[in-house]
Amino acid sequence: QVQLVESGGGLVQAGGSLRLSCAASGDIFSINTMGWYRRAPGNQRHLVASITIAGSTNYGDFVKGRFTISRDNAENTVYLQMNSLIPEDTAVYYCNADVRTSVYTRNYWGLGTQVTVSS
Repeated sequence: QVQLVESGGGLVQAGGSLRLSCAASGDIFSINTMGWYRRAPGNQRHLVASITIAGSTNYGDFVKGRFTISRDNAENTVYLQMNSLIPEDTAVYYCNADVRTSVYTRNYWGLGTQVTVSS
């Protein structure tokens, strides 16, 4: 059993910053790609950023240099530093991870953390 627990969401004014964290726990042998997705009301879930165990990163086009993803492999934790936030960034942000356990490899999702950016 593996759990992903997000934290760090909240309400912030436009132009402000937030740092999201996601800690994975449980039967973890290794984690390949970890990432953040978001879903705004009425929209589909979109990739925000992802990072491999080697540190290769990928960002959604809308990030435009405002967000930075990082991870601590020893702590099985991924972070998302969000700067220059705009109201369009308002969404539920979900953590995602490809986890290899002692038995199998599968993809896991966190429950999400709300980010609200006021204008």
